Formats: sequence, C-alpha cells, structure tokens
Amino acid sequence: MKSYEVRIWEVGKRTIREKTWYRVRWSVQGASRPFDKLFQKKALANSFRSELVKAANDGQPFDTDTGRPLAEVRARNAVSWYVHVREYMKRKWPRLAAKSRRGTVEALTDVTLLLTTSNKRGRPDSAVLREALYRYALNPRTWADELPAPHAAALAWLEESSLLVTELDDAATVRRVLDGLCIRLDGKPAAASTIRRKRAAFYNALGHAVELGRLDANPIDRIQWTAPEVASAVDRRVVANPTQAATLLDAVSALGKRADRVTAFFGCLYYAGTRPSEAADLRHPDCELPGRCLACGVELSDVTAPATGACRHEKFEYGWGRITLAGTAPRAGSAWTDDGQTHERRGLKHRARKDTRVVPIPPQLVALLHRHITEHETAPDGRLFRGLHGGPLSESVYDRWWKLARENALTPVQVASPLARRPYDLRHAAASLWLNAGVTATEVARRLGHSVAVLLRTYANCIDGGEDGVNDRIGNALR
Repeated sequence: MKSYEVRIWEVGKRTIREKTWYRVRWSVQGASRPFDKLFQKKALANSFRSELVKAANDGQPFDTDTGRPLAEVRARNAVSWYVHVREYMKRKWPRLAAKSRRGTVEALTDVTLLLTTSNKRGRPDSAVLREALYRYALNPRTWADELPAPHAAALAWLEESSLLVTELDDAATVRRVLDGLCIRLDGKPAAASTIRRKRAAFYNALGHAVELGRLDANPIDRIQWTAPEVASAVDRRVVANPTQAATLLDAVSALGKRADRVTAFFGCLYYAGTRPSEAADLRHPDCELPGRCLACGVELSDVTAPATGACRHEKFEYGWGRITLAGTAPRAGSAWTDDGQTHERRGLKHRARKDTRVVPIPPQLVALLHRHITEHETAPDGRLFRGLHGGPLSESVYDRWWKLARENALTPVQVASPLARRPYDLRHAAASLWLNAGVTATEVARRLGHSVAVLLRTYANCIDGGEDGVNDRIGNALR
C-alpha cells in the first residue's frame, strides 16, 4: 500500500555498546510500526533525512511496507518490460481463447520490439527477434521446449536490452510505441482495426503493471493520443440481393463435387445468418428438416430419416425447419490451442459455454441441407461440413471455392467490386434482407446472436428508409 501522510523526526543519538549512532526515525500512515535507520556519521544521517523530507514535500507516495518513497522502491525492484510481459502472458493465457492468444502475442511482440534500447550493437536480425518472441518467448506452451540457437541468442539480447517498466512513466516513450503500432512491417499504414487491437493489448499489459505496483497509473491515460476510427457499419456495397446470393450458391455447386461439399455451408451463412465458425460446427442431430412427400402426401418431420413404408419419399415440398447452434470451431493454429489441434471447439460468441441459439431456416436451406446429407453424408461425430480428409472445414478451402464462384457467377465489374467479396458477407446479406423485410430488430438480433444495439449500429447503412418518398418531398419543396 501507499500513503502520503509521513512524519519525520529530527536526527537523534543512540549509544550501543559504548558507540554513538545517529538515528533517523519516521512514520508512514497505514504502516504497522514506525521506521528507523542508524548511521555512524551525523552527516550521513542528515543526508538520508533530507531525502525523505524532499520526497514528502514533493508529494511522493511512501510505501507502507518499507517506509521508503515508492519511486525508490520501484527503482530498486524494477523489472524489464520483457520480464513483465512474459509474466502477463502467463497470467492471461488460461482464460484466453486460442485466437485471442494469437492476437495478443502478435500485438505484444510488436510492443516489445519497440521497447528496447536504442543501442543497435549486437542486435539480432529483426525477423529472428520477431519470430523468437512470437513463437517462444510469449507463448507459455513452448517455454519448456529447446530453442534453436539463433532464437536463444535473440532472446538473450532482448533480456539485456529491454527497457525497464518504470521507464514507461515517460510519455514520450509510450507515444513512440503507440505511433509504432500504426506502421506495418512494409512501412505502410496499418488498418484502424489492427491499431485498436494492438493498443488494447498494450493498455491491458500496462494495467497489469499498475496492479503489481510497478506503475502508479496507466501512462496511456495521460497522453493525448487517439486511435483511428474503425468503421462499425457494414458497407452496403458488399450486400448481395436474393437473386445474386442464389446465383452464387449455384455457381459453387457447379464447380464440381468437391466444391459442392460447401454449398450448403454457404447456404447456412445466407439463409440462417450464421457465422462461418458456427456453420462449420453444425451437426446433423441439431437440424430439424421437415417436408411433405410429393408422391404420397405424408408430412415428415425429418426428410433425412430412412423411408419405412411402400413409398420411398424421393421428392419433397420442403417446409420451414430450424437449426440449433451449440458451438463454434474457429481455426487458431495448433500453437495456440490447449490440445494442439488447429481448431478450438468452444461456445457461441458472447455467450456462456453451454448456451445454444435456435434459428428458423427457410425451405431453401432445408433443401440444401437435405441434399448435402444425402450426397456427402456426415462426419462420425455428426458434423455436416468437413475437410477432404474428414477434419474440420478449413477457411482456406471454402475461401478458394468462393473466389472461383464469384468469378464464374458475377460480371467483371461486380468481381472487382466489394459485392460478396468474403463468405462472411453472406451473413450481412441475411441481416439486411430480414431487416428490410420488416422483421423486428429484436428478432433479427436474436437470430444473428448479438445485441440490438450492435445490430442497428452494424447494419444502419443496409436498412431502406423510404428514400424515394423522402426525395420526392424534398423535390416538391424545391419547386
């Protein structure tokens, strides 16, 4: 603890074994007892007392455990930023998702490289330093591994050259780091979202230093530096209309059987508004796929169930079904997951671990899922979508098919435009379609899996607000 209430007595004398000592005695409010220190020379005692008086007059806080000015205690126990950030990652690691671990380490790698001494003598190659930090120093899973010689030498140099945490009390140092986060490795400006993410990681690591008493307050709060604004609203140009979306799905299917394995996956993004990681983890038992047999007229609750009567139920009129989303399987990389797998299975975004979200699906998606299950079957664990070798569906795989489908389905002008450039844009198209169809914002937000406030902020540019009628009224007023 710290205190600003300090009482300092005059230098006194004490005789111990017939020898005279000069005693400096002082107390700090909140401490369990007064403090004292003995000196053989009166001049030394007066000098020490003067330092205490000056610190108290300057308004410096005193440590209640040692009785010394807090700045002196910190200077004596100061640790380097390199040591501090490793302690920070060790504390944060167990509670971070795999993708968050990777993003945090990436950000703190950049910060740590900026917080080194200006002396470049003996400095290893920047690429080696970066790799040593990213792969070994800031990843607690690799701390027991044997380091390659170049990386071990790079980390040894960092231990010697890293600035002290106390040096971050200097506003110029903090500003230099923040400005450095705005530049990519190739010298070009970084994206606004990247800058904000890395600033947040830096801010939180500094907050840990405050918590440990290594800093009085977070120094970022004391400087006038604002991160670039990040566009929160979806660009309306990326939103595909129903005809364009259907054409794109047909184009994926037309690429062949291997590509057709992800047609229904893209259908989940558009017709159900799922996130890609949610669709990739969808399982057969979590799908309700009803329909009516066109041959015998029987209503079926599950068109994928084996036929039991005389009719084989080969053609259907599909009805509205539903899917239950129970988890996600985002790809993070084996270095960042607890089990060493490339994908981390976890709960739905912004929800408790075992929460689910039920989403009604239109007949078009019921038909796609039925055809997918019939033609491509499912994984042993019930997953509808999987890689070529049965593992989790890879982003690189479905991204490749999506790019080919865009080139085949759209005009050259549309291909060059932002229209449905990413598979995720199908989710934006779903939200835009529902909102403009008159579905209430609360229901759209529930189906998408986020709050109404986020929904309206994100899709403000995609809601038709009767622009033609407003323009007519303004035009009449101008006549």
